[in-house]
Amino acid sequence: MRAGIRSWMGFAAAAAVTAGLVTGCDSGTPAASPSWCPTVEGHAVECGTVSRPLVEGRADLGTVDVGYARIKHSGGQPAAGTLLPNPGGPGVPMISHAAEAAQVTADLLTDHDVLLIDPRGTGVSGALDCGVGADEYQLGTREQQRDAVGRCAKALGDRAAGYTSAATVDDFDAVRARLGIDKVIPYGISYGTYLMPVYAQRHPDRVAAMVLTGAYAHDHDPLQRPNAAAVSLALQRICERSHACDGNTAVEDLRAVATRLREHPLPVAAKSEVLLTEAKLASLVFEAATSNVGAAPQAMTPLGLLPAALHDAVRGDDRGLIEFTKLTTDEPAYENIGLYITVACNDYPPLWSREAALPQREQQFQQRLDQAVGEFGAFSAAGFTGGQRDGGDACIQWPGIAGHQRPDQVSTPMPGVPVLVLSGDLDAITPDANGKQLAAEFPHATFVSVPNTGHVPDLEPTGCVTGIVAGFVRTGEVRGTDCVASLPPIAVASVTN
Repeated sequence: MRAGIRSWMGFAAAAAVTAGLVTGCDSGTPAASPSWCPTVEGHAVECGTVSRPLVEGRADLGTVDVGYARIKHSGGQPAAGTLLPNPGGPGVPMISHAAEAAQVTADLLTDHDVLLIDPRGTGVSGALDCGVGADEYQLGTREQQRDAVGRCAKALGDRAAGYTSAATVDDFDAVRARLGIDKVIPYGISYGTYLMPVYAQRHPDRVAAMVLTGAYAHDHDPLQRPNAAAVSLALQRICERSHACDGNTAVEDLRAVATRLREHPLPVAAKSEVLLTEAKLASLVFEAATSNVGAAPQAMTPLGLLPAALHDAVRGDDRGLIEFTKLTTDEPAYENIGLYITVACNDYPPLWSREAALPQREQQFQQRLDQAVGEFGAFSAAGFTGGQRDGGDACIQWPGIAGHQRPDQVSTPMPGVPVLVLSGDLDAITPDANGKQLAAEFPHATFVSVPNTGHVPDLEPTGCVTGIVAGFVRTGEVRGTDCVASLPPIAVASVTN
């Protein structure tokens, strides 16, 4: 999941390392590295590729070369373990973000290696192009998104079967085996928390422990009703903690603006023309606005501006709402949008039968919405589901893969390794409710809710969360969580009556 996720990329400006060319794959060893191998100051980096079949049993569909970069720890002793991070999406490469990965794991890199792998279809691992533009999908209407999904499916044809979470984690394990690593410590962020449990199910003997931050389970609510509830909770929490607004009023203002946009969409001249409908507002509020919250608590964020913007819009002044829209649509997509579509449509549970023809799918989807009227917080059922780029009816034109078993259909138990699950309590992309649901699937998991942070809590600047993670990785125990209570509330613009 999901859109608007900046995850580790939020550290780019402050990263203390750089990515570029190297002369060798290990401490300057000459002429051994591919040109894309990153340089990480103070660390040797070993890079390479592993050739994998695109689709098992379909040699005619070719292979994909999966790229990896292992950042070696700086200590003189053998590595205490190997972290295997994935920053989400789906569709986000890892190797080009070596700087951010090294920044977040700086403490652990003294005694742990960090293995970066570009998931198939991203970065150096055969970047996928199915003819859909990122802005087209990010900013387009629901009708445009649905048509883009259908166009992507036609462009890929049988190759679409090669881009699933299961295929991705099998690639990861092939890299692990190539490097002779006995066990890894998967570190999943956002969609990575969906992906890495697939690894744990398929390769349980190769997992030492897991960190899952900004988490959601394979069988999450396909209507994403907990996310709608989390929007209201986030508004109430930032108002209560900042004393700049009234939370209940903010929720009612959101309801009023959503209702108005349902009938009278607002054109906004952002980086490209955006038609602010109820669905688009829902997408921007729950996805973009709760990303990176808490990374710079004193800086004003779109979420901090939202209560005042909504209150003014209810009174007929849309300037704040327009500014909010511009801020939340300004950044370029960082996902490979083709892979985002393909994995989401292959793996996430649909709201219709994949065996049904399109008219029947549409009917089945509408029946599900009708059964859930009134369960989407400040939004209508159609408005909130229409704002989900990887949910609702976005994938309704996707044909699906014959015989493909989605992750939510797999009953293999999770391994009994230590697991740390973290959620930000202002996060509406992967809210607390989803993190708790995922933690309950592991025999030995600890859930930690981090106040005043959004998607994802690792971005908070005090080092509290990264310290908890480092301590857990080294000991398998969750300690030192008292520091989360001291994280400051975010800045919120005062609401004037």
